[in-house]
Amino acid sequence: MPDVKMFPPPPPSSIRADREAVIAQDRQHVMQTYGRLPVVFVRGDGVWVWDSEGKPYLDFLAGIAVNGLGHCHPKVVAAICEQAGTLIHTSNLYLTLPQPRLAELLTRYSVCDRVFFANSGAEANECAIKLARKWAKLRHGPKRTEIIALEHAFHGRTLATITATGQPKYQKGFEPLVPGFVHIPINDTAALKEAVTAKTCALMFEPIQGESGIHLLTGDFLALARSLCDKHGLALIFDEVQTGMGRTGKLFAYEHYGIEPEIVTLAKSLGGGVPIGACLAKEEVATAFQPGDHASTFGGTPLACAAAYAALSTILEDNLVGNAARQGEYFQQALCGLKAEGAPIAEVRGKGLMIGIDLAVPKAREALAACMEKGLILNAIGDRTLRFLPPLIVQQEHIDQAVSILGAVLDQVA
Repeated sequence: MPDVKMFPPPPPSSIRADREAVIAQDRQHVMQTYGRLPVVFVRGDGVWVWDSEGKPYLDFLAGIAVNGLGHCHPKVVAAICEQAGTLIHTSNLYLTLPQPRLAELLTRYSVCDRVFFANSGAEANECAIKLARKWAKLRHGPKRTEIIALEHAFHGRTLATITATGQPKYQKGFEPLVPGFVHIPINDTAALKEAVTAKTCALMFEPIQGESGIHLLTGDFLALARSLCDKHGLALIFDEVQTGMGRTGKLFAYEHYGIEPEIVTLAKSLGGGVPIGACLAKEEVATAFQPGDHASTFGGTPLACAAAYAALSTILEDNLVGNAARQGEYFQQALCGLKAEGAPIAEVRGKGLMIGIDLAVPKAREALAACMEKGLILNAIGDRTLRFLPPLIVQQEHIDQAVSILGAVLDQVA
């Protein structure tokens, strides 16, 4: 393991800022699409981040699973600086060095053969939707257009991906939605069998639902999905935007189930903090795309691919996948220990460093605010669920600190 700071070093005074002035500037000039907390972050280092007043926070959300290597990992920073001084952008009309190099690394460690690069998880999922429909029409005819997804899923915020997202709260106000999506309850095998029709072209699932509160798909459900895809000639799409790149204790979450998808989507931790998305596919499906079928002006720039290559190489070389498995088990045991000691925790669930807890009282938002006050960053989902996505570099000492803060906060809010 690389050297990881257990306690935060003091931040340089030069990066302090007027918090109220920044908040006012944001409110006046930025579209208010986020319910931002009143904190301004100015610097990050490993598992730590500092606000404009110099206060340190232990980051157990990691940019919503983006900062898999923590903040400003030196190998990613070095790769960005070197590439920025060499070549930043040319367009995808030409070859560059970093893009095929990253694609080769991704295909070497996955079950897929080809990669399309985008800028985000939503764009990667848009690519997967288009690819699955194009492939199915070429193979089966024009009526194969429907994609089966899950209730409470999250696949992005574009018009197609919010349609695939099985949560009406994200769809309200943006109707009419994109046709051709069917939603079924998570892990409902009977509903899955019934949903497959002559119009179905693909099944699109997160192996672990993240945004809705860390809900794991069962092995039986995914085995049935694979069987139905084989029987009816469907594509199995795994949205691994959040679960991929070691987050669950495997490089890809599908490895936990021993099931191979035709298409995998990635983003978040792939870039080490730099925006990048990727849609990976097996050869038979990937070749459905021909020149002109899909494109992205900024997808797979030399800068983004250099950062992602450094991030993925570090994840592999430093065995951060194994660290995620070990620390995730330790973290879940510690949370179960809080529950056993009487903390108002109803359930602990997760895989690796993708963990959620349901509270026995509707105090998740109060707990979030109190944790922030004590210097711990996490995420509240609804009134009862807290989500933890710490960097893959996290150590037991950091987990002990986080659990200590959380235990005090839960005692307080209960």
